[in-house]
Amino acid sequence: MTDTPTQTVESIITVTPGALLRRRLFGHYGLLFGLAILVLVAAAALFAPLLTDQSPYAQDLSARMKPPFWMAGSDPSHLLGTDQLGRDYLARLLYGARISLLIGTVTALISGVIGTALGVAAGYFGGKVDLAATFLINVRLALPVVLVSLAIVALFGGSLQIVILVLGFLLWDRFAIVMRSSVMQIRGLEYVNAAKAIGCSKTRIVLSEIMPNVINNLIVVMTLEMAHAILLEAALSFLGLGVQPPTPSWGLMISEGKEMMLFQPWLITIPGIALFLLVLAINLLGDGLRDVTAPEAKG
Repeated sequence: MTDTPTQTVESIITVTPGALLRRRLFGHYGLLFGLAILVLVAAAALFAPLLTDQSPYAQDLSARMKPPFWMAGSDPSHLLGTDQLGRDYLARLLYGARISLLIGTVTALISGVIGTALGVAAGYFGGKVDLAATFLINVRLALPVVLVSLAIVALFGGSLQIVILVLGFLLWDRFAIVMRSSVMQIRGLEYVNAAKAIGCSKTRIVLSEIMPNVINNLIVVMTLEMAHAILLEAALSFLGLGVQPPTPSWGLMISEGKEMMLFQPWLITIPGIALFLLVLAINLLGDGLRDVTAPEAKG
């Protein structure tokens, strides 16, 4: 027996927004894959003391350059082997995940606050505010991030705090550009004009009418910049101007293992694969969140 048009309409109406959101979330395999990897990395970083009893700083020259468990001559007490100073590679990998996640998250938050505030102000107010914001964006775009980071870190010294602050104050331009463009597209729409007509303040209009409609763009940019910050930190650490030893950092681990990569390639392969998977997971998660929160996907 076939459904009547009335039954079909009723079946569509009874689907709640929450059910539609869950259907979109669980139907996006890229988002689920990225979320699974990111949760796994975050859990490994958080519960690192429970996953290994080794210290990432303890040196044992008598156990240096032990291979990982799948190679001959491995040591059961060091599943992923040891480095040139006899430090446990699994412990350094787990604690290094904390450094990467911390730098990526805090950098994205700092740059997101700066760029979002500047972009929203430029897009909503226009005029001289937009001219001033555009000038600042152009100045920032004229500064190469890597070279400026290298210069500042070389001048003030490499440390975790310096790297976070430098990257946070250099990676806000994409936030500003995207938010400026997004706000300009919706500032003249009916619901914004209606809010103005009933006397809503500019702050209320921005927070309640504009920001909810550009949040999906903000999510995408934040995930991109988080991954960008993690890669930049790894590059700075690889060059010896980022996180300083003996602090565990994936970029620093790659740098320390590059001299032995022809003889012990796992020294750079293990942190390299971890870095690749983390950045891939963040990008897939951001892309998936953008798909499921886009206005056209809510119909």
